[in-house]
Amino acid sequence: MEQTVEQKLKALYELQNLHTKIDKIRQIRGELPIEVADLEDEVAGLETRIQKIKAELDDTEDAIVNRKNMIKEAQTLIKKYDTQLKDVKNNREYDALTKEIEIQNLDIQVSEKKIKEFGFEINNKTEIFEKAQANLDLRKGDLEAKKTELSTITGETEKEEQALLKKAEKAQENIEDRLLFAYNRLRKNAINGLAVVTIDRDSCSGCFNKIPPQRQLDIRQRKKVIVCEHCGRILVDEALTQELAEA
Repeated sequence: MEQTVEQKLKALYELQNLHTKIDKIRQIRGELPIEVADLEDEVAGLETRIQKIKAELDDTEDAIVNRKNMIKEAQTLIKKYDTQLKDVKNNREYDALTKEIEIQNLDIQVSEKKIKEFGFEINNKTEIFEKAQANLDLRKGDLEAKKTELSTITGETEKEEQALLKKAEKAQENIEDRLLFAYNRLRKNAINGLAVVTIDRDSCSGCFNKIPPQRQLDIRQRKKVIVCEHCGRILVDEALTQELAEA
């Protein structure tokens, strides 16, 4: 059965009322879902960084162990060469052994220098690690607090929101596709989500621009769907909203 323009306008206004209530519920949650998502990303990033620093510290510790082993090996070789020096038969053998001892001593010096450098590196990275860990613990605390806050607000409003969403879905069935498409486009483009607005003090309550008297009369007659010349929102008269409120 073909709807009258008045029925169409009432259906649109009722849908707008439902969506406005849903919008208000979501405004209560505000930026919390985004804040939770941002904190989750930050925590994940800190955890990755800490794991990387820990791996670097482990590698540096391994490098120190390797250098200490190299020193032990060099010291063992020096003892061996010192013993062999006692049994040399000519200058060539003596020079060769003393050269090897010199090389091993140089290797020990290089390893000792490297161990010192690795020590400084470990101290610096440990400090960075501890700061990152402290920051991680702090951000995890913030995340849990935000999650609890979001869970509390969601728990308080979820049932009401779901009920309103079902009503809005049902209300859309009473609106023809062409009008529903226009309504959804207007809602998407409007900052406040208002696609259907009333006349308030001779002005559009969406953009607050004045509406000429003749156009106001046309709106009150409800013979066609009329939109604001400035913002494109669908306009309904105040009497129509009162009729719906009293129904």
